[in-house]
Formats: sequence, structure tokens, C-alpha cells
Amino acid sequence: MLGRLFGKIRSGLAKTKSVFTGVFDLLRGKGKVDQPFLDQLEQLLLRADVGPRATAEIVDQVRQAFRDKEVTGEVEAFVKQQLRDLLATETPGINWAAAGPTVVMIAGVNGSGKTTSIAKLAKRLQTDGKKVLVAACDTFRAAAVEQLTVWAGRIGCEIVKQGQGADPSAVAHDACEKAKARGFDVLIVDTAGRLHTQTHLMKELEKIHRVVAKQVPGAPHEVLLVLDATTGQNALTQAEQFSKSVRCSGIVLSKLDGTAKGGAVFAIKQKLGLPVKFVGLGEQLDDLEPFDPDAFVGELFEKE
Repeated sequence: MLGRLFGKIRSGLAKTKSVFTGVFDLLRGKGKVDQPFLDQLEQLLLRADVGPRATAEIVDQVRQAFRDKEVTGEVEAFVKQQLRDLLATETPGINWAAAGPTVVMIAGVNGSGKTTSIAKLAKRLQTDGKKVLVAACDTFRAAAVEQLTVWAGRIGCEIVKQGQGADPSAVAHDACEKAKARGFDVLIVDTAGRLHTQTHLMKELEKIHRVVAKQVPGAPHEVLLVLDATTGQNALTQAEQFSKSVRCSGIVLSKLDGTAKGGAVFAIKQKLGLPVKFVGLGEQLDDLEPFDPDAFVGELFEKE
């Protein structure tokens, strides 16, 4: 299992790793940690999509620790640790309810990979022995309920749904009632794939949040925002706006296998404090893995 997981990480990070090549070439080179070195490190980290704030923090730490010292393996180890520390979280994985169903709300814009991420998460939880129910609250988009229904059928997961144009909050209410009455371990609540700039749709998202909070104690226990890794720093704007509306607790980073912009996870975590909890590393149903900061950073610096 561990070998398969690391194989997925290696494959999924191939493009992200390619833009970090300059970083570890610099850290493994000769010379001193002087201002030209620090300037180059800054440029390379920014090019790798680590983000201005996270980059400035790392460069400043290197300056304080190694100014005018020779570049050695110690500098590389230091930078790797800084990157790991940026991604570290005290709450990895899902925050489980003490009793009753654990409610996981899923948010994200259209095209982010939200629906397939829900299917992958449901499949993963079922494999772990959990009884999972899905609520199809994306009633605004014609094909959304149908698409989620197909995925639910494929993985053998029960679904609560209504017709297109139905009140999303009513679907969420019915799903909460069924989850409690039928002893489900997890309720995954899909929400309308919406642009973070559409105020009226963000208000609807807030309404779903209120409904599940009223129906299930402590709910939602997780609000996971699905971000398309290919959007890079644009994902930061999405995360900021969604967090204002529904207090996101973590991120599912989808399409990591198809992008060179995976470095954006550092910027998101540094600015918003939102941990990446799961990553999509492929197109198959079992291609969703818990995020491991050590494995992520380690693979970025792994020699070919």
C-alpha cells in the first residue's frame, strides 16, 4: 500500500516537481548564501507558485540562519523543513463527529472536479468501512444531480436528491433526517458549483450550512473546498471568498497530476491557514489520497 501511494505521489507531482528543479539545483550548488543567492531563491520559489508571502517568509528565515555561510546540504534541509512546516496541520484527515453522522460539506466552482472528488471520497470512506450517504444539493445545474447519481450507482452509495430547480436546503434537510434515522456514518453534502463572485449563490451556500447545523449537532464537521490545482494562485482568491461564506476547514486539491502549479498549496496554507486534506492524483475512483506534507515536500526534492 505504501509503495503504491508513493508511486501515485511521484507520478502526480511530476509537473509540479519540474518547476522546483531550479530550487533544488540552487540549494545543491556551490557558493555562499549572499544577497544574489537569496534573490535567486526568491525568484525560483515564486516561479514554483509558492506565493509572495510564503516565499518572503522562507527567504527571510534562510537569510537569518545562513547569511554569508557556504551553501551545503544543511541549507537544503533547512528549506525543506520550512516548506514542511508551512503545510503542517494539527487536524489531518476528517474531523469525526463524537456521535451520529459526520456531515461533510463540499464546495467549489464549476469545473473544479468537485463531483468526481465527492465520488472518490465516498468510495474511500466506504472502503474504510463507513456507511456513506450523499446529498445532491447542486440543483441549479441541469446535469449535476444526474452526474452524481451515476457516480453513486457506480460505487454503491445511497443518494438523496430532488429534481432540477428544487430548494438545495430542502435536499440537505431531507438528507440529514435520513442519515440520522438510518444510522449512516457519513453524510457528504454536494453544493452547487458556483463562482465565488456570485453573491446570491454564495448566500444559498450559507443557507445549506445553517440547515445542516440545525439538523445535526456540530455539523458541518468538515467544509472541504475543492480546488483545481491547475489554477495555481487563482485558487487563493477562490479559497478566500468561500472561507468568508462557510468557514472552510480544509481543501481537496484536485487534478494535481495534470499541473505544474501544485506549489499553490503553500500560499493557501500560509495565508488562510487552510490545510490540504486530500489530493486527487489521477482519474480512477481510488485516486484520492490523504495529504501527507512530508511525502509531498520529500518528493519535490527527490533525485531522479
